[in-house]
Amino acid sequence: MNIDLSGKIAIITGATGQLGRVMAHTLAECGSDIAVHYLHNEENALKLLEEINVLGRKAVAVQADVTNFDSVLKMRDQVIETLGAPDIVVNSAVIQYQWKNILDQDLEDYESQFRSCVMQNVHMAKAFIPPMISKKRGRFIGINTECAIQTLPTQSAYAAGKKGMDAIFRVLTKEIGEHQITVNQVAPGWTISEKDRRDGVRPENSYESKVPLKRRGTDQEIANVVAFLASDLASFITGAYIPVCGGNVIPGI
Repeated sequence: MNIDLSGKIAIITGATGQLGRVMAHTLAECGSDIAVHYLHNEENALKLLEEINVLGRKAVAVQADVTNFDSVLKMRDQVIETLGAPDIVVNSAVIQYQWKNILDQDLEDYESQFRSCVMQNVHMAKAFIPPMISKKRGRFIGINTECAIQTLPTQSAYAAGKKGMDAIFRVLTKEIGEHQITVNQVAPGWTISEKDRRDGVRPENSYESKVPLKRRGTDQEIANVVAFLASDLASFITGAYIPVCGGNVIPGI
């Protein structure tokens, strides 16, 4: 049984990031054409474009501020004009900031996480789901985090933003399910990326000792779950929050 995304079009926000690049490669390897979103890193976006083309897939690099609706609409128009309306949306972009205790955290950091975790997904839904409704099919996938369940010290702004994202996804699941559009979240743990491999992966015993599988996951393991959810193999899975963290967090029922 293979994951076959032949004939599909995917857009990945934050595609030039450590995880975004691997997801873009993986979906392309499964047969999907790819819209590579970036905010500032055009050089990496164009490099990723070439790598996807080598795989025999079509690709386009699109710049947008996903926290700005007008910018997202312009990106949508560019993607539709060059590739067509996406069948798969993967929202991975997030604003980076320095984590601090609540009493020390800048107020702007809470606002930035709301914009990039909640409003990004609202903007992407409003822009890209209507064409899916017309086609009566689609995959809307968001990258959440194990931190939304952990809520450990210094995670407040990030966890709050991702919990807000979770609410958007749960409501959206019920609003658009009748159109055969699935809405799911992938929640990575502390993931080993290409940067870690380049700099040398070091043991993180304080974290790994608490993970049932006693290790950190890899970017490819996250991308594999995204590819599964994007495929027809996951046609009856919607509304899910799927931790990919070796059991470090286990949602209750």
